[in-house]
Amino acid sequence: MQNYKIYHSPPPAPAPTAMGFPNLRGEWKVGREALRLGLSSPKLIRAPRGHGEPVLLLPGFKAPESSMYPLRRLLRLKGYDASTWGLGVNQGDVQHYVDALKPLVKDKAESGDSAVALVGWSLGGVVAREIAREIPEYVSTIVTYGTPVIGGPSFTVGANSYSAEDREDINQLIKERNAANPIQTPLAIVFTRADTIVSWPACIDRNSTKTTHYEVDSTHFSMGIDPTVWGIILERLDQAR
Repeated sequence: MQNYKIYHSPPPAPAPTAMGFPNLRGEWKVGREALRLGLSSPKLIRAPRGHGEPVLLLPGFKAPESSMYPLRRLLRLKGYDASTWGLGVNQGDVQHYVDALKPLVKDKAESGDSAVALVGWSLGGVVAREIAREIPEYVSTIVTYGTPVIGGPSFTVGANSYSAEDREDINQLIKERNAANPIQTPLAIVFTRADTIVSWPACIDRNSTKTTHYEVDSTHFSMGIDPTVWGIILERLDQAR
């Protein structure tokens, strides 16, 4: 039975709110998802296989590259050429990472004769979106989870890592880019109302043209090993093939 909600048009949502110190009581679901992951292994194993298509995995803000290793292992087992970004801990400089990764994405696409799928967790999803916005011909699909698309860092617990002026500049830049060059690549957005790191309404994309939203019941951190999220990723990668 499908244990997520799917929205083929943006779901209704209130205005995003500023996030204070995160309430981590709900993060017990990390343990639950680890158990569900074991129970869901047969279903994930039966999912359609890839045939060497390249997939690039991007970690969240202040998260180490290793946070994407479990997903990378699954995708490799499923026949995809999955790799992490090779840039270590995500320090938050989105444009720096976009500029650094565009040549890598182009090289993977050209050498493998297949556009690259981008999978980003939280701020990693912001980087994935901007890569696809700038070089759409090299990107087959995007999957993000827990990723803010409204306000930049303004509606995340990392807001205070940026000055008020920087947050306003980022927010204005996002609005300008969405108006001038909306993302055309097929985009899957996974969000949860239990997110205490990113205000979930800030995850809703009302600008990109080929967007599907998926609502799950995990938390921001447990999405990384949620078998429902992994199943959505496999489904979208299969559709991109």
